[in-house]
Amino acid sequence: MLRAALAFFVIALIAGFFGFIGIAGAAIEIARILFYLFVVLFLVSLIAGLLVGKRVR
Repeated sequence: MLRAALAFFVIALIAGFFGFIGIAGAAIEIARILFYLFVVLFLVSLIAGLLVGKRVR
């Protein structure tokens, strides 16, 4: 998912370089949404791992 966010970021940079403002804005918004989704999923899995995970002795 992080790769998709980075891919959309690169697309946004390239589109911004060529002057396609609408395409750049859309790609940035998609990258932002994917980034926040990735952070939320990471935090949920981290908390679940801490609560459910077994300790190794």
